[in-house]
Amino acid sequence: MFALLADQLMLACYAYPVAFKELNMLVAFRAISISEGLSYLTILAVTLGLISREFVYVIGMTHGVLFMLYLVASLLVSSQRGWSLVTWLGLLVAAIVPFAFVLVEWFLRRAQAQNSSAEATG
Repeated sequence: MFALLADQLMLACYAYPVAFKELNMLVAFRAISISEGLSYLTILAVTLGLISREFVYVIGMTHGVLFMLYLVASLLVSSQRGWSLVTWLGLLVAAIVPFAFVLVEWFLRRAQAQNSSAEATG
């Protein structure tokens, strides 16, 4: 099920060759992860009254779009890198835990460093 869904999403993305074939999905996922995490913290700041409630619509819509992008990108990157279902579920849980995007960034940076060293050696 996981692999089938990821394959369907990958096929849909490759229908747009300019946008996705030249793009390193891991780098894109890192940017989406950080943006989503910061938008989540902004939503929490509104909830705590640190930011005016008049911005709720804009902040909420932005966070919603980033969250959906995060879900799709996490599935694509997990499929592309061959990560397990447990790793993917960990990424999903990190999307709803405040400040967990820092751990995701650490994990993704490590994965990118491993990828760079593998490309350099072979």
